[in-house]
Amino acid sequence: MHEIIALRDVAPNVHELVVDAPDVAAKAQPGQFAVVIPDKMGERIPMSLAGWDREAGTVSIYFLEAGVSTMKLAQRTAGDHIDFMAPLGTPATVKEYGTVFIGGGCYGVGAIYPIVEAMKQAGNQVITAIEARSDFLLYNEEHLQENSDMFHRATSDGSAGSRGKVKDVLHSLIEQGESIDCCYFMGCTFMMMVSSRAAAEYDIPSFVYLNPLMVDATGMCGVCRVTVGGETKFACVDGPEFPGGEVDWGELFHRKSQYEPYEREAYRHTCRLRGDHHD
Repeated sequence: MHEIIALRDVAPNVHELVVDAPDVAAKAQPGQFAVVIPDKMGERIPMSLAGWDREAGTVSIYFLEAGVSTMKLAQRTAGDHIDFMAPLGTPATVKEYGTVFIGGGCYGVGAIYPIVEAMKQAGNQVITAIEARSDFLLYNEEHLQENSDMFHRATSDGSAGSRGKVKDVLHSLIEQGESIDCCYFMGCTFMMMVSSRAAAEYDIPSFVYLNPLMVDATGMCGVCRVTVGGETKFACVDGPEFPGGEVDWGELFHRKSQYEPYEREAYRHTCRLRGDHHD
């Protein structure tokens, strides 16, 4: 069990969790993830590592309150203890490419930070872009700007930065003559799909961080299997990083949607028990 050091809201429905985990902080690398269990009856939730302080022995993640388990996690407070297993998965492919474009959306706005920092330290010119529906859903901008040579915001309503998404920022930069050697994308499945396809239009290699359902997160259950380059892979041990242009996105969407009706019903049922639901 690991102690919660801090739990705060950073945007509507987005939370930052800081955990006392010196064993994890000592080994964590960009691109890896943790499995979090909010209570003894909770499910195992895979979440990308968003940062760590090796000296202080703390690790941070960002998560969206999207179902029963994340709702339970959001209700915990500093001083509580949770199961926190990490670091899991393969680290990000970090090397000197030249110019690297890194895009984040949703939880990825926070979770791309270790990759941005690592790519900058590897000698790359780093272009970072983040997206949200509106400006009040953006966060973590200061830290990202500190390690980016160029920083862009994109919002669906145009309230901050340019109107559009990360993929639109990428299109615009290339049309303006910017040369980009590699892309990294982290966020919801749709965002990663359309962004990697945008990169492929210009023959730019891309990496994405897949977030399918997981159970044990050690390669035993097979729940997180995905098809990449025509081969079956397990996101937990073969990933979560995969070449964006080789992912079978249709299969991934289908597998992720199988349990959505049950998840929605469980969430509504829990809200009724708490008295939060209004018909």
